[in-house]
Amino acid sequence: MLDYVALGILIFAGITLFYGIIVIHDIPYEIAVHRNHPHQDAIHYAGWVSLFTLHAIWPFLWIWSTLYREDRGWGFDQNKGISAAESEAAEADITIPEAAEAAESEVVKPESIAVIHHKLEALDDRIGRIEQAILAASETGTTDGDQG
Repeated sequence: MLDYVALGILIFAGITLFYGIIVIHDIPYEIAVHRNHPHQDAIHYAGWVSLFTLHAIWPFLWIWSTLYREDRGWGFDQNKGISAAESEAAEADITIPEAAEAAESEVVKPESIAVIHHKLEALDDRIGRIEQAILAASETGTTDGDQG
């Protein structure tokens, strides 16, 4: 009787170990599915190949599946789709319509950068003329307070 109990325990342990290894090999694939990874199928097939290599490539599959996230892509570029002009405008807390349009299309067009550059030069010229007018007015001594 004790021999049958021992045999039952051995069979149960063997089946549990067999299915446990299959479940463990599938963890990177489940991570890839959860993250909507573009290479889900490749990770799944490589997981099956990993079974035959005694899980030698399994840690690399885990890393591969966790590198990608749908909200940030591969995670290497924090400013994905943001032009330099828009990031500077965001730091200065101002809005540039051309930069916003470029960010919406996720492609920075050279024409929009040229337009922004032209507008900045025009603003710089206007600021220079205003400064000259203020200096000329202060040299002559006429201000709004002196007229009354």
